[in-house]
Amino acid sequence: MNENTLCHFQSPACVLCQRIDDCPEKYGEKRTYKEYNNLTVHYYCLLMSSGIWQRGEEDEGVYGFLIKDIRKEVNRAAKLKCNICKKKGASIGCVAPKCKRSYHFPCGVQRECIFQFMEYFGSYCWEHRPVQKLPSDESRGSSQCTICLEFVEHFPVYNILKSPCCKNAWFHRDCLQYQALSAGVFFFRCTVCNNKDKFQNEMLRMGIHIPEKDASWELEENAYQDLLQRYQHCDARRCLCRNGRDYNKPDRSPKMLCQNSLTPCTLLDLPASNKMVMSISPLINSSSRNLSVRRMQLRIQKREASNILRELKLQVNTKTTRLNINRDNIWSSALKGFRGRNFNPANTMEVKFTNCKGRVETDAFHGSKHEFFRLLMLHLQNSSLFEGSSSKNLSLDSQAIKENLYYEAGKMIAVSLVHGGVPPSYFSKTLFNCLVYGPENVKPTVEDVADFDVAQTIKMIKSSRTLASLKSTISDCYEYLTIAGCLRPMTALCDKDMLVNDLLIYHVIKRVHSPFESFRQGLKTLGVLEKIQMHPDAFSSMLCHKPERLSARILGDLFTIHCLSGVNKVKGVDFWMGYLQDVEGGESAATLEDILVFATGTSFIPSIGFEPDPSVKFLHIKYPVGNRQLNCLELPITKTYEQFKSKMDFAISSSLRLEVE
Repeated sequence: MNENTLCHFQSPACVLCQRIDDCPEKYGEKRTYKEYNNLTVHYYCLLMSSGIWQRGEEDEGVYGFLIKDIRKEVNRAAKLKCNICKKKGASIGCVAPKCKRSYHFPCGVQRECIFQFMEYFGSYCWEHRPVQKLPSDESRGSSQCTICLEFVEHFPVYNILKSPCCKNAWFHRDCLQYQALSAGVFFFRCTVCNNKDKFQNEMLRMGIHIPEKDASWELEENAYQDLLQRYQHCDARRCLCRNGRDYNKPDRSPKMLCQNSLTPCTLLDLPASNKMVMSISPLINSSSRNLSVRRMQLRIQKREASNILRELKLQVNTKTTRLNINRDNIWSSALKGFRGRNFNPANTMEVKFTNCKGRVETDAFHGSKHEFFRLLMLHLQNSSLFEGSSSKNLSLDSQAIKENLYYEAGKMIAVSLVHGGVPPSYFSKTLFNCLVYGPENVKPTVEDVADFDVAQTIKMIKSSRTLASLKSTISDCYEYLTIAGCLRPMTALCDKDMLVNDLLIYHVIKRVHSPFESFRQGLKTLGVLEKIQMHPDAFSSMLCHKPERLSARILGDLFTIHCLSGVNKVKGVDFWMGYLQDVEGGESAATLEDILVFATGTSFIPSIGFEPDPSVKFLHIKYPVGNRQLNCLELPITKTYEQFKSKMDFAISSSLRLEVE
């Protein structure tokens, strides 16, 4: 047996990257699962793969990834060639728009790609990876890495990172990664100023993995044993204690032993300010490390936002305001209702849809406040009031300004949040920060520019490498720079940074000043903007991030099940949960979102929750019925699961098809 054969025998290859390397610091923990036919995988390879997500519980499969999903991902990756090593099995793709590069995780590390261990676990290739910017007023130099104490150059490249909170704190990437793995999420912070939140957010953005675990020194057995021991021996030259130098009276508050030979040896009570109380925190359970730190933070923040919205809803009275909404023209009918003389955002809202003939739809299947807010938020997202792809900023629409539509849009979003509608979830970070901190305190980026020509102009100016090329670019866009009020003489190449900054502020902020002010006034409805400014982290999770992906477990917990007397409840529950699992596994034409829309009128769970709580009723009926007024699914009692599934698929697909028509 040769050496290579022995190596492969002793250390099987990862099913995703096909490497036998076992380096937890670089590729995550490598484990072989005998119960799954000796399946071997690197944790980071699995976590960063583009076509798979955690659909199981923490103790299911591999870190919550189901085995059948892993097999599917391996088959998918087998068709993709790595752009670095040119071999098949590239399971990770760059998330930058229009970039089609794929690669293995180890290849990406070697090529200096960025892997973000947060939110959606995005990966960026070497061309589109995020970079840190050196402030124009900061001179280059060198200083010690505050971890290894070796010198680093003050130049932000892949292997050198700058602290976002300390001006002269620079680190080696490897030093930061080892520090993060050792300290964990609870103790990883800036080594200079001890900042935690801002420092961690920047390091996560730049690809540092911060595991959700306690610090390594906290996990050592008896690590603090010496600190728990108390000195219990009198050192006075002449001890006057009748019981000897080692005697310590029990049941006393913290004491110290007198060491002054001129004072009679005695036990003295320490002042309260000098008492030291040690508490050893319970060890943090690290079994949930398969969830990213950012995901957990988002859940906590969304829960906080939900509680805040419930407080705001207390101001809603029992008086009813009725909105008649035309399905064929959601925006116009909503605008008419919100501008009505009798409209009061503090009244309880009742929504009735009218069909194409102007008749009110009386069937509860069609009447839903949730459905109205879902359609309204969808219209706003795709309207001319906003611009951008996934993350949106306000646009400049002169006609909308004349009609005061920006104010109405802000008002509608505020009302939707308080009355149980879905959050917009498409605000850009720049728009959100302008609302919270004021436009004058926000610095936009090129990604905020939706106009392709303007974005290309800014990129060309930014990428100019000589003063001559910079002046040539400025000459080509002379007219636009004049209109923007950003035209300035260029005497040095570094002047381009100030020009780029001026252009970004003009296009993203100053140009839309009037729409922004109107939009902000509208958001003040029911006190929403004030709460956003008081709790920015909580509302950022709601307004800037998409809702959590639905799962069979989430829907199963959401609906309360009721059965008629004499009906086999266990059988009904089995059919219901079995159907949810089949839908989640792709074994049905319906989706989990379709089920939620069928029952409540919205494909998302509102941040404030449903009212009334969603329920399932098993009745002696022929086909399922979705009562959106009551958030209730009325389901038929069948003899077999196949009959139940067939009727569910038919009812859901038919209802959705009718809505489209």
